[in-house]
Formats: sequence, structure tokens, C-alpha cells
Amino acid sequence: MESNMPIGLNPQTTQELTKGLNDLLSDLQIFYQNVRGFHWNIRGKAFFELHSKFEELYTDLQIKIDEVAERILTLGGRPLHSYEAYLAATDVHAVKDISDGEEAIKHCVAAFSVLLLRERALLQLSGQSGDEGTNALMSDYIREQEKTVWMFRAYLG
Repeated sequence: MESNMPIGLNPQTTQELTKGLNDLLSDLQIFYQNVRGFHWNIRGKAFFELHSKFEELYTDLQIKIDEVAERILTLGGRPLHSYEAYLAATDVHAVKDISDGEEAIKHCVAAFSVLLLRERALLQLSGQSGDEGTNALMSDYIREQEKTVWMFRAYLG
């Protein structure tokens, strides 16, 4: 089976994967910006705990943003790179002026729900197309994010 892709994947399938990865990139970018706002604006008794947790979360999101953009490039695509494009492609709601810790955590859980749905779809598509690189990335993200959602939900009680 021959392919026009230097890494041996079907070009039509890589277009679908690139589209899904750009949607995920958009979700990650908007979630990242939301979490930066949570980190900056958090108030209340859990300030120190949540301020640190949000910094940990946005640092992790920053790494994932870069990994997803580089995967898009590896597949021969072009990563989205404007907030206008991100807002048009995302399913994560952009929020602002959140200073209540519980409300911020609820927004994080909702964003992770969006990410997990998108990543599961990409996992299925990448598995069907033999794209082990994208498959491994999505599998790692899903495992990690499911645990984070469990912890955030436990925090909420």
C-alpha cells in the first residue's frame, strides 16, 4: 500500500485527522486562556491551593497545545494560530471574570468533557487509519484527563 505521505499515512485520512486536531487545538487554546484567568483572578479561602493548581493546569495545557500543533505539522497540515480561528472551531466556552473557586473548577470539568469527547473521536479515527503517533498522544491525554476530572469532581464534593 503506497502513500503520498512521507510518514506512510493516507493523505485523505490525514486531512480528517488534521481537521480534528485543529479543533482540539482550538479547544485547548480557549481552555488555556480560561485557566490563566482563573489563576489570576481566584479569591477566597482556597486561594493558595487553587492558584497553584491552575498554574499547574495551564502549564500542562501549554505543553499540549505545542504537541498538538506539532502533530498537525507532522501530518502535513497547518495549525490554526489566531484567536478568531480558535473561537470559530472550539466547543469550549470562553469565560471571563471568574473569581470563585468552585465555579472555576466547574468550568474546568466542562472543558475537560469537551476535550475528552474530541480526543476519543481522534483516538478512534487514528486507530482506524494506523496513525500510531496521534493514537498514542490521544490515549495519553485521555488517561491523564480522566484522572484530573475525577479529582476535580471529588473536590466539588
